[in-house]
Amino acid sequence: MPKGTIAKLMDRGFGFIKQEQGEDLFFHSNSLEGVEFNSLSEGQEVEFEQGQGRDGRPAAVKVRPAETQIEDAGGDSGDDGSNGGS
Repeated sequence: MPKGTIAKLMDRGFGFIKQEQGEDLFFHSNSLEGVEFNSLSEGQEVEFEQGQGRDGRPAAVKVRPAETQIEDAGGDSGDDGSNGGS
């Protein structure tokens, strides 16, 4: 699944994703999966599929936070506390 970063969010429920290669893609809040529009932030890494918008132009669909961010959201999993610190 392609990845990109959120380049711009608009108050009206849409935004643009900067692809790793190619032009920025439009996305609408109806295209989000497993996340609310208000929880997104510019610069956040996302995964998406490329489809078409209602006007026939390329658009991002099935947009969701990138897998690495979902896994990291669980806290300190993988940190066994053996890094020395005290």
